[in-house]
Amino acid sequence: MAFIDYYKVLEIDKKATETEIKKAYRKMARKYHPDLNPNDKQAEIKFKEVNEANEVLSNPENRKKYDEYGENWQHAEEYEKSKRQQQHYQGSGQQGGFGGFEGGDYSDFFESMFGGRGTRGGGRQSAQFKGQDFNAELHLDLKEVYTTHKRTLTINGKNIRLTIPAGVENGQVIKITGHGGDGAGGGPKGDLYITFSISNHTDFKRDKNNLYSNVDLNLYSAILGGEITVNTFDGKVKLKVAPGTQNGTTVKLKGKGFPVYKKEGQFGDLYINYQIVVPTNLTDKEKELFTELAKLKKP
Repeated sequence: MAFIDYYKVLEIDKKATETEIKKAYRKMARKYHPDLNPNDKQAEIKFKEVNEANEVLSNPENRKKYDEYGENWQHAEEYEKSKRQQQHYQGSGQQGGFGGFEGGDYSDFFESMFGGRGTRGGGRQSAQFKGQDFNAELHLDLKEVYTTHKRTLTINGKNIRLTIPAGVENGQVIKITGHGGDGAGGGPKGDLYITFSISNHTDFKRDKNNLYSNVDLNLYSAILGGEITVNTFDGKVKLKVAPGTQNGTTVKLKGKGFPVYKKEGQFGDLYINYQIVVPTNLTDKEKELFTELAKLKKP
């Protein structure tokens, strides 16, 4: 997997200030945002790289490590520890004390960290480090995560086929092992972490596995009762209304909520909140009848 130069990704100089980094990130994020580039795989890749670059360069400590160790910046502490041990053995006159490495300057040592000339017991040995973890964001609509489905992502030019279980939540993160950066010195690949960003363009409000919906109820049905048809997430159902239903009354439809993550066949509940609609533009006859009704209700 090719090394990504985060400075080039944000189109900034290596001496850029924190303010310049923040400004560049906002500019590039807007340019490649998925909402502005629907179905554009290259924009999706660039957007991921922009976020990844900002994550590293906006953190002063991480940026310092990145400037010195490049793509292996996440292993900076391990390299520094190894370097101190090597210098200790060299300073004490010992040869091959650290992992059997022969004496030499720092560049020789650094080379050995990537599978260089160090030996122990006549055999070849090199330090192995796991590759860099990658982070990506996947934008989905609430309707898409109501059912389990497959999706292909393009990460750093490679297609990854995913099965997205029904019920995944906004902000949830999943790990895909071995799809990060290449390891150093023969070490394992890093992992890919995907964060789900789920938008809701429905009339339902979601809270974990439960759904909530407001339903208009005409005054006559509220007073006399009856039967109405309401929308659920996967269709319509008929619902009986009790006589004398008050405004704000909530009824629960068991099992009509959202799928429970990775629990096939299990669903939350749907809560219907009645909003009684007072009739307007009454005819003279209707006003007359309401007046009569009011007189009957007077003590």
